[in-house]
Amino acid sequence: MRVVRPGDLSAGHLEIWRELRAKAQTPENPFMEPEFTLAVGRVRSSARVAVLYDGGEPAGFFPYERGALGRGRAIGFGVSDRQGVIGSHQLALARGELMRRCGLSAWEFDNLEAGQSLFVPDAAAEYASFVIDVGAGYAAYEAALRLRSPKFLRTTTAKERRLGRQAGEVRFVFDERDPAALARLMEWKSAQYRRTGRRDRFAKDWIASLVHQLAHTRAPGCSGVLSVLYAGGRPVAAHFGLRSRTLLACWFPAYDPEFAKYSPGLVMHLRMAEAAAAAGIGTLDLGRGAAEYKDALKTGEIPVYEGAYTRPGAGAVLHWIGREPSRRAHGFVRERPRLAAFAQRGLKRAGRVRDGWSREGRPRTGGQPTGK
Repeated sequence: MRVVRPGDLSAGHLEIWRELRAKAQTPENPFMEPEFTLAVGRVRSSARVAVLYDGGEPAGFFPYERGALGRGRAIGFGVSDRQGVIGSHQLALARGELMRRCGLSAWEFDNLEAGQSLFVPDAAAEYASFVIDVGAGYAAYEAALRLRSPKFLRTTTAKERRLGRQAGEVRFVFDERDPAALARLMEWKSAQYRRTGRRDRFAKDWIASLVHQLAHTRAPGCSGVLSVLYAGGRPVAAHFGLRSRTLLACWFPAYDPEFAKYSPGLVMHLRMAEAAAAAGIGTLDLGRGAAEYKDALKTGEIPVYEGAYTRPGAGAVLHWIGREPSRRAHGFVRERPRLAAFAQRGLKRAGRVRDGWSREGRPRTGGQPTGK
């Protein structure tokens, strides 16, 4: 095994990585491709990759980030929607030996890929990542949606027509290259984070830089895709995600609140599903986290896992103190719908107060719970 920075991987390493993913019996999620790790490596000095060997030949890769006292996290932790070891060689690994040779006292994950037998036993919780299956074409998906959620589909398409009548011609671009549209999306998303009392991810320079890097990434397994819904020539909703040949990983959706009554975000997701199917993409992965729009749009679910592997020692104790109480508290709230609704209302009230203070020139209040 050899540990390197992502940028130090050779062309041969990258080709083997892609071949291993192509052979994997898992969805072709772009977060598991080398391009995502390379992009994180350009904005995070803590990014590393353990190259795993079998018989002297590279047989697997373990991307991660290393913090103080060896506290490790999945690569791009906090924004990465799929994580784990690349390659079947993981089945022969000993977790403790891998962690020791990577210099890690703990390794934390929050979207561990299903089938990661090395680390699934360390999962503290299993969550559903909601998916839309358009493998049989958009017409088949819409027909199924009409049977399962007729009111939702009828209402959303009616709002789309009303948007066209009242705001101008509705136009959808699946792969928009205008940098101004990406900047607008990030502005909307930052405002949404603050409005709902959540931490603004784009206030972190590395996340904003990562998105800009990936927006210019074009590779078969991982390409940035900016989709924009226009009305009367004006953007009213947008989404930035990553696609492979067969899967679109939905990442950062947002809309202009001025057009909220038309539900432009829902309209955009339907148009995204239609365009993705036409482009040969069979699955849209909406990610983990409950939301009404996901319940309405989804056709199925796949499991992802949250947890950490820790080696005995001071670093593991510090990881537990710093992370476990908060994680357990969040889990306790999520499992109780009434308490979760109360917490969500509290976050929104805090967000309104913070926005009000910001508009008046007062300091903003600090960190809030994360979430896309």
